[in-house]
Amino acid sequence: MRFQKIGLLILISGCWSVLAGTVTAQTTPQTLDYIVTVVNEEVITHSELQEQLRKAQTRLEQQGIRIPPDADLERQVLESMIMNTLQLQLATRTNVEVDDLTLNEALRNLASQQNMTLDELRDSIESSGFSYANFREDIRDELLIRRLQQRQVVSRINITDKEIDNFLVNQVQQGAIASEYRLFHILIATPEAASPEVIAAKKSQAETILSQLQQGADFQEMAVRVSDGQQALEGGDLGWRSAAQLPSLFLESVLSLSVGEASPLIRNAGGFHIIKLADMRGGKQLVTQTKARHILLKTNELLSDREAERQLSALKYRLEQGEDFAQLARATSTDLGSAAEGGDLGWVTPGDMVAEFETVMDSLAEGQISDPFKSRFGWHLVLVEQRREHDNTDQARRTEAARQIRERKIEEELNTWMRQLRDEAYVEYRLKNESQ
Repeated sequence: MRFQKIGLLILISGCWSVLAGTVTAQTTPQTLDYIVTVVNEEVITHSELQEQLRKAQTRLEQQGIRIPPDADLERQVLESMIMNTLQLQLATRTNVEVDDLTLNEALRNLASQQNMTLDELRDSIESSGFSYANFREDIRDELLIRRLQQRQVVSRINITDKEIDNFLVNQVQQGAIASEYRLFHILIATPEAASPEVIAAKKSQAETILSQLQQGADFQEMAVRVSDGQQALEGGDLGWRSAAQLPSLFLESVLSLSVGEASPLIRNAGGFHIIKLADMRGGKQLVTQTKARHILLKTNELLSDREAERQLSALKYRLEQGEDFAQLARATSTDLGSAAEGGDLGWVTPGDMVAEFETVMDSLAEGQISDPFKSRFGWHLVLVEQRREHDNTDQARRTEAARQIRERKIEEELNTWMRQLRDEAYVEYRLKNESQ
């Protein structure tokens, strides 16, 4: 939505004043437009407010939501228009722009989501009684606001590993994670009211045991020999326990361990604990990982798409004649990060690569080299060396936790930022009664 400048509106208002004298001599009365709100140096007019009210009513009807009383809906819509105006003003001041190419792509995507062509989308909007030109500018404004929010707020959001750890611990405590864990446990107990010297000696003993475990000592055998825990004679085996059944003392450590890994020392009033995550079951997310190498040629003023494709076709022929992929990658690839490693991309998890790259890579058998293909980064050859099934449960949970934390932080920071933007603005209401 675009709102008029005050100076322009004054000029138009002068024209309307002249027309008003003419209207009185006619039989059909006409309602003149007027300012309903001043927002810094811009205005929102009654006609603009009515247009947005009509759109809001249409959306509510489509969603099956009961339309509130006129006064309530008008207040909500007007406040939304004020906030949009303030953000668009800031976008202008900070040189945030959306060019026609980006806007057209967004409109094509929107049409595609509705299973329409762009022409069909235009016809649908106009058949509903709305202006397609205004709709187009509304979409531009939405993109501008999104870019502004990204620059002012979203790009500054950071998520720490500690926040993710705490989030996962809370999920476990609430029973939101359904996995079961098999733990082995060693306790080096400290007597009640032990002296500092005794505590220090027990800690030293526990550190020696942990060092031996890290060097390969058998955990269960060690538990039988030295543990003061109740399950010492069972090799410290605590059995299978759900997250809710785990001692709260162990929760955070368990979530940070991989299967087969022992924890650092855990201290409480009872002594020094070492736990080992022997196994985990339930809620696992297995993914197929691919070990791959690639050669990348980036196009530029000196290297066209056609020439890049031709060069990679020649390289593929040499590879098929027995030349080493790693050597050719070191000599020719313009992906400096992987070229030094012979084009090695390591173990690739689904979602690590851009879609066009992943589609080609997934279509290859082990040992197969792709034909040259193009992604947004340039032209590639890919060699699939090996595939494996990988338990991605922990990483998937951490990724989902980070997403949820990020969304919460963005919502909180956006609300704070928008309140500040609103508080610092000059807003004057000039609402009229319709009967005037």
